Amino acid sequence: MASLEEEIKQSRFDNEQLKANLNVLFTANWLYHKISSALKPFNVTHEQFNVLRILKGSAPESMCQKDILSRMIAPNSNVTLIIKKLVIKKLVTVVQSESDKREYQINITDAGLTLLQAIEGNFKENNRAHNNLTASEAFHLNALLDKIREY
Repeated sequence: MASLEEEIKQSRFDNEQLKANLNVLFTANWLYHKISSALKPFNVTHEQFNVLRILKGSAPESMCQKDILSRMIAPNSNVTLIIKKLVIKKLVTVVQSESDKREYQINITDAGLTLLQAIEGNFKENNRAHNNLTASEAFHLNALLDKIREY
């Protein structure tokens, strides 16, 4: 991959902070497309993958839709539609709550867990294609990204 300057054909930036912000946005978009390509053979979108991982993290406990939404990477996602598509694929189940008829309890199925295992196995095999950072570099990058969001 070329430098940010080469990629967006801009040789100068007002300051390094602006360049860093643009670089984060550009790299996030680049990474999004790389991961989308990796998810395509599994017939799963980023958002569906995100919901499945959230549900896996709470399993065997179920979750309601608003709690899933609060943990999403892209919180403006249409969780209702995502869950409907996951139900059609038999990757999650949805049951009306007994205590609150307005709420639905969502669980990942065994098929959903199996799919996640296959995707994560594929990611591990092809890790260099998605991320060529060492563990130490990733640690420092995570710290810097967390610092950006402290603002």
